[in-house]
Amino acid sequence: MLLGEILVRKYGVDPVDIEKALQFQAKFEGMLGSILINMGIIAEETLVSALSDQLNLKTFKDININEVDFRQPLPLENVNIPFLLQRRWLPLNEENGTVFFAAANPLDYEVTQYLGGLDIDWDTYLVTESQFRELESEYSLAQETNEMGYPDISDMLDTEIDKLRELASEAPIVNLVNTFIARAVSRGASDLHFEPYKNMYRVRFRIDGILHDIDFLPLKMQLPVASRIKILSGMDIAERRKPQDGQISMKVSSKDLDIRVSTLPLADGESLVLRFLVKEAVMYDLERLGLESDLTRVLNEDISRSAGVILLVGPTGSGKTTTLYSCLNKINTEDKKIITIEDPVEYQLDGINQIQVRPEIGYDFLTALRSILRQDPDVIMIGEIRDRETARVAMQSSMTGHLVFSTVHTNDAPAAYTRLIDLGVEEYLINSSLISVVAQRLVRKVCSDCARPSPLDDTTIKTYALDVMAGKHNIETLQAMEAVGCPACNHTGYRGRVGIMEYLRCTPEIKTMPKDSRFSLDARKYMSDSNIRSLSEDGFLKVLKGITTIDEVLRVSE
Repeated sequence: MLLGEILVRKYGVDPVDIEKALQFQAKFEGMLGSILINMGIIAEETLVSALSDQLNLKTFKDININEVDFRQPLPLENVNIPFLLQRRWLPLNEENGTVFFAAANPLDYEVTQYLGGLDIDWDTYLVTESQFRELESEYSLAQETNEMGYPDISDMLDTEIDKLRELASEAPIVNLVNTFIARAVSRGASDLHFEPYKNMYRVRFRIDGILHDIDFLPLKMQLPVASRIKILSGMDIAERRKPQDGQISMKVSSKDLDIRVSTLPLADGESLVLRFLVKEAVMYDLERLGLESDLTRVLNEDISRSAGVILLVGPTGSGKTTTLYSCLNKINTEDKKIITIEDPVEYQLDGINQIQVRPEIGYDFLTALRSILRQDPDVIMIGEIRDRETARVAMQSSMTGHLVFSTVHTNDAPAAYTRLIDLGVEEYLINSSLISVVAQRLVRKVCSDCARPSPLDDTTIKTYALDVMAGKHNIETLQAMEAVGCPACNHTGYRGRVGIMEYLRCTPEIKTMPKDSRFSLDARKYMSDSNIRSLSEDGFLKVLKGITTIDEVLRVSE
């Protein structure tokens, strides 16, 4: 089938546009696909998919990028690599005696003739021009890295500052750091980690909450890489004895990126963590958080109140900030003044006054909270309640007509009450001011491209009471989805995350319970009797709906 026919039948391209492109081709020559792209009719990715259908070729998404290491030598001693790169062909790896190439133009006659005359078995992956440029950049960087001769860190301890700056500003190091940042963003990573490990400098991405090994650099590259990142983030490059924090603002692949950088001295070097905050990447909308309908309803009721305290609880990285921002966005109207106190301010929200605390100058949560109460706010968000005074002022503020949002580090919703008691907040103050507590975790979603149905055995159903859960929510088929793994999800079986939640409103029954050592047990019994789902039960409901797996729910809730 011709390329034009495939584009019309499978990709919905207007036949009129194909005809226009063919007329242009007849007059000026050129490749039909390139003409369609230049005319803005199709995207590069669409052309590659159509060509893949036409020529029965694998594409970029079929490449297991984790198995590609450009530093490993390939059996290509007599192959003219510069010629291949010029013709947009790039050697990737070798499997079972076959060398695989990424090719932006797999039908290049000169290349196929050239490779056909060599004593090698080869195959190709079809890639777009932009994908080829990304791979070519990593290939060139790997070749430069193999040729580097940086001194060991032990020889650099007394190096002058100017020498460190010069070392960190060399093109290979600049390219290396930029490439890792670009790769992390393109893979959807939330964090980029550099750390010494077994006489190597390990590079890891955190994707959907899970760390993945990406690369292992020679240990002698630790100092230049760390120095480069410190220069970008405004840190002291000579300081390697104590932790530092910094920030980088840059644009990667047309995305405005805010990077929070942290260094930590270790026995054998420094660990660096870069946390990515992609501006405008997150839609702060309660309806998009994946909450069950009953939770969305009661949470909307709570945030519509004019006064009281709503607490979100959970460990670091459980999505509390996203939920808080979504709540604030929901009630952010012209007739309300909203002020937040954060450490740090992760995203700028339009129409909301956001404060960055600075503990080093004595401007902490408590000081900021006392000052903003004089600003006549309607809604206050406190990034975290860490001490008795902040907790007391937050509770008292709610009793004087303010709606207060905040977070506490506890494992579940009932534990938030005992945590406040431990901080020294009086029980009457908690009962009179608290509206509700929401505990939250993030679970990975099964990849929609490769997940497949998996029947549940009787033991699993009985252990987790899945039949009872299915009956409560009118789910007829007792089955789950199995995480398989494919190139689209980097062979993990998961892609993206969704929240599971435990909601506990401060009802009259909860208020009358003594907030002592038995409170958590009493609250749990009350929740069970009232059909209020726990964290794990909310997760199992998402298992039955085919969103996640039992293993994921157990991983984050136990």
